[in-house]
Amino acid sequence: MQPSHGFWVEAWSRYRRRPLAMIALAFVAFLVTVAALAPAIAGTKPVLCRYKGRIYAPCLGYFDRRLEPAIFTKDKFRGTYPRNLAEKDPGSWAIWPLFFQDPYRSVRADEWPGRPENPAMDQGRPSWTNPFGTDQAGVDVLAKMVHGTTVALLVGFVSMGIAGTIGIIVGAIGGYFGGWIDMLTSRLTEIVMCVPTLVLILAILAIIEKPTIWHTMAIIGMTGWTGIARLTRGEFLRLKGSEYVTAARAVGAGPGRIMLRHILPNALAPILVPITFGIASAILTESGLSFLGFGPPPPSASWGSILNGARSNLGMWWLVLFPGTAIFLTVLAYNLIGEGLQEATDPRLREARK
Repeated sequence: MQPSHGFWVEAWSRYRRRPLAMIALAFVAFLVTVAALAPAIAGTKPVLCRYKGRIYAPCLGYFDRRLEPAIFTKDKFRGTYPRNLAEKDPGSWAIWPLFFQDPYRSVRADEWPGRPENPAMDQGRPSWTNPFGTDQAGVDVLAKMVHGTTVALLVGFVSMGIAGTIGIIVGAIGGYFGGWIDMLTSRLTEIVMCVPTLVLILAILAIIEKPTIWHTMAIIGMTGWTGIARLTRGEFLRLKGSEYVTAARAVGAGPGRIMLRHILPNALAPILVPITFGIASAILTESGLSFLGFGPPPPSASWGSILNGARSNLGMWWLVLFPGTAIFLTVLAYNLIGEGLQEATDPRLREARK
């Protein structure tokens, strides 16, 4: 007799049989790698350098300006490293990013030995120096897209992390306790469902003096939990009468332990599906906001803000093609992952396809 595998092992085995879902998962893993290594892929700041006898990693300044070593500000590098390193410390060395282009400014002539100045406006067509072209200000589009991957993934994961947490808590409490508590959580869910996310984001961003991408993620998360809550409530209503829950009550387990240790692990599989679809929806929302000019403020780079740059000059087709393709492929990948999860974890769908 073969030993039985756990639910998640079986689900993963079924998921792997779907080629499109596996390709989508690999694509998202690729995006995560690009986001994590963005400063080492595209930038004008060294990944590592030795300066005046010490090792520094100036590229971390792309994640947060405060992470860039203060000595380079003190020595007036002004963001230009190749020439300054050679002039101010002849014994210095540096490991440079794979692609010498900055996501926030145009590269100047001979900033890198032999490299011309970035072209701007209509002259910034794709070339060997700038494979995806440049925007109106001469900023390289490929560098902006590489660093914009971080924003796209953060928006999806952080906003749906907030939404998933709220939705699971609200749905679990209503489904487990029932009665007036269930009625209260259900009415709360219905009220939030009536709030248009995009309009609320625009209203709050108009009130906040200095809006950031974190404000956008918080609003998307705090308004996107309703579908997760309703699904969680249904699963808890179905499972709270199960024999293993009755046995847990009989041995003296409290409501918190029963909900967390016994019901939630068995209800989690279908809940992951709307969370996956929600990540795709959050990325689309952020891209739409950035396209309208309400996205993360400079110097943050996002795919939607690159699209926004094409509004003033529709002849710059590369500002539409490359970020638009990235948004399309990312949203498609998350939807394919969600569909794959749904079929791998829902036996009814598997039976219907036979």
